[in-house]
Amino acid sequence: MNAINITAIGGGGFTHDTYPALEEFCLKQAGKADVRLGFIGAASNDDPVKIDRFHARFDGLTARHVHLPMTLDTQTLENRLNVLDMVYIGGGDTEAMVDLWRRNGWDRVLCDAAQQGLAIAGVSAGAVCWFDRFLFHSGSGPMRPLQGLGLIKGGACPHYSTETDRHAALHDAVSRGTMPDTIAMDDGVAVAFDASGPVGIYSADPEASAFHVRRTEAGDVAKTRLFL
Repeated sequence: MNAINITAIGGGGFTHDTYPALEEFCLKQAGKADVRLGFIGAASNDDPVKIDRFHARFDGLTARHVHLPMTLDTQTLENRLNVLDMVYIGGGDTEAMVDLWRRNGWDRVLCDAAQQGLAIAGVSAGAVCWFDRFLFHSGSGPMRPLQGLGLIKGGACPHYSTETDRHAALHDAVSRGTMPDTIAMDDGVAVAFDASGPVGIYSADPEASAFHVRRTEAGDVAKTRLFL
């Protein structure tokens, strides 16, 4: 079974108290009314502020909403995922989060759950980690492409139009071939994916969108707005 159901958000949502309609779009992707939802905040080192905002945002919207601490062992994580309909992955340090998951086995558990039908939503780090490659910036030094978990083919980039240095770095990486064809998402935009690629898009900001950024045969970069 390969039932990939991943919603990738370019930026915003409850962790930043912006674009609240993004969460409503995410919950719809679970395909049921009373969603049992989990939150993983490993990319922000389980920031208590984001955990509190998670509980506040989804109180009354879901049948259940639980935080999944980054200290869980793989068997406990698997057991908890088995009674959820969707898991939401917060933003932060993508490289540190993916490295942690690979060291403690969370990558295998999460990917297995996704392939068995668990719906996933995520913002920024939690959005781009599922792709073959993502563009990472640690806050110091140049942005660089890193290897993701590979559930979705191609590359991903968050904060596309709101961070001008990221915009330029992505185009440079795609033109040099260090990033594959990439879905680039603005803040306020969510793109739903299945195993075949993007299947839906929602923008909470009329000025924001998502784009397909690809390398042409001539080595240039072409950008196309994503319409679904």
